[in-house]
Amino acid sequence: MYDSPSSAATVSTEEFAHRLYARQNLPLAILAGAIASVVSAAAWAGVTVLTHYQIGYLAVAIGFIVGFAVRLTGRGLTPVFGVVGAAFALFGCVLGNFLSQVGFYSVEEHVSFFEVLRYLDYSVVPQVMIESFHPMDVLFYGLALFAGYRYSFHQISDAELGRLNA
Repeated sequence: MYDSPSSAATVSTEEFAHRLYARQNLPLAILAGAIASVVSAAAWAGVTVLTHYQIGYLAVAIGFIVGFAVRLTGRGLTPVFGVVGAAFALFGCVLGNFLSQVGFYSVEEHVSFFEVLRYLDYSVVPQVMIESFHPMDVLFYGLALFAGYRYSFHQISDAELGRLNA
């Protein structure tokens, strides 16, 4: 996964850290977080509309999915990657709830989902989101934020540092 030092020469901790920090890619992490949040939000909304039940644990799954996408693409080591992951996890949860409401309306009115999106009066969205909000959402959004933050950046373990000069 990381550049490993050759057996003939050892690499200093500073040089190893410099190599890892040089590989970070925040713009790619942001793009991956955005894509992961939209795709996972759409999946959550689809499950919610199909089952007629909002499964809160799927919000946590959004946090994990976004976090891993940010981590794998960004190769981040700093907390800024965690902030990106947490922000997109929250965005994915809110978007998932919004898309669920659009889906329910689409089914109820026998209208295409995309037609609802096209003709929706977006000025009513905040009110609809407030009305559909449940206190338990706070718990699941919080867990999604935690997962999005925690899994968005890599922490160098003592074992990795130990292998450096082995």
